Amino acid sequence: FSGIIYLVIFMDIEISNLSVSVENKEVLKDLFLKINKGEIHVIMGPNGTGKSTLSKVLLGHPSYIVTKGDIKIDNKSILNLTTDERARLGIFLVFQNPISIEGVKNSDFLRVASNNISNENISLYDFIKEMEEYFVDLDLKKDMMHRSLNENFSGGEKKKNEILQMKMLKPKFIILDELDSGLDVDSLKIVCKNINDYINKNKDTSILMITHYEKIFEYIRPNYVHILKDGKIIKSGDISLANEVFKTGYKNINNSTSLMLGEK
Repeated sequence: FSGIIYLVIFMDIEISNLSVSVENKEVLKDLFLKINKGEIHVIMGPNGTGKSTLSKVLLGHPSYIVTKGDIKIDNKSILNLTTDERARLGIFLVFQNPISIEGVKNSDFLRVASNNISNENISLYDFIKEMEEYFVDLDLKKDMMHRSLNENFSGGEKKKNEILQMKMLKPKFIILDELDSGLDVDSLKIVCKNINDYINKNKDTSILMITHYEKIFEYIRPNYVHILKDGKIIKSGDISLANEVFKTGYKNINNSTSLMLGEK
């Protein structure tokens, strides 16, 4: 990339032959995955197989070393881009366990991030009006605007706050790392409704969702499901593959691809 691109009209993501090590231990091995604009992909697999590692590598976490392969957006490698540069391209991660930052107000964090993403100073009036609208959508208490980021938030409030950030920053590629973790049934419905509303309004948005649980598929329907085991995708298919896993577990999943991926 020449400099930083601040406006992304569409985004095709291609992960090819990707191997990643953490503390000299290989976690991902020759992983291939293509996500076209507007598609929803799900990664499933046993604990410790590299699912969360993949999300961190996509955002450029410095502790995760790419030893082979490439990650491309619209056919251009992003491996040399920093995390903030990748965010400006339109990549966004909803954390499994969002961190708290004492002394940084939620609203201040969001306004600085919004200005940096858009590369302009958004008017305070427009910013507050938009944020208040999303607070209502997410059933969040307004006093949370002025509290420290995620400080003393419940698990559900933290996840809703992640979706608030998503709606304010308007990414084109969203990674959901165990979105349902820490959410009760009502909060899960609210969060998923807001995600669906967002992608319905921004139809070129792509999603990579990491999950263990069946419940979330009642609200977010994927185009493709991939099983990750021992650092590799061993099988890909449609939502019927997820149903198979929920019925039989991972041990009985044979290595194969159930459908051609990357086709529209």
